[in-house]
Amino acid sequence: MKKILILSAIALAPFAAMAQKTTGKVIASATTVPTKWGLDKSHSSVKFTVQHLVISEVEGTFKVFDGDVVAPTADFNNAAIKFNVDVNSINTDEPKRDAHLKSDDFFNAEKYPAMKFTSTSFKKVSGNKYALEGNLTIRDVTKKVKFAVTYGGTVKDPWGNTKAGFKATGKINRKDYGLKWGALTEAGGAVVGDDVNMVINVEFAQQKS
Repeated sequence: MKKILILSAIALAPFAAMAQKTTGKVIASATTVPTKWGLDKSHSSVKFTVQHLVISEVEGTFKVFDGDVVAPTADFNNAAIKFNVDVNSINTDEPKRDAHLKSDDFFNAEKYPAMKFTSTSFKKVSGNKYALEGNLTIRDVTKKVKFAVTYGGTVKDPWGNTKAGFKATGKINRKDYGLKWGALTEAGGAVVGDDVNMVINVEFAQQKS
């Protein structure tokens, strides 16, 4: 009986090894399920600055916005990002200026109420630094833009929600998008600069299945 058990073990050994290799291959080829993240608006902001009279900067914000992320990996490399901003929510702490910015001289918010961004690439550069590229639509113009992104990390809040934070900075030329107003000072300088610097701080919450 003992001999039969020994012979059986020897005979089955190659099959066990084969099964182990096959299992290893299955595990190695398994893909990570993408995670979906929704914007935590109460801990996010969309800000911009633009030169005024070439001597100072005016700051502004958009109060209404939304976005989401689909991440194929835990570190968000190659994530897909969508972000929308309600142009009518612009706020520079001056009602007359805000009304002008919503007019056809700038955004024409009545006809084009939303700015839209869709990513085409989100790549880790080094450490917590990422490069974000995508298509930005303002009014009826869509152009490629780039943002430098700092990934703040991922944590669980006291209520068990998983949160991830990012800061994106970038610059566009407003006239590329039809924001054409161009009054000049007596000296010939622009009242409003062409370059708009953007700072977007966002916190995303992982969606629960």
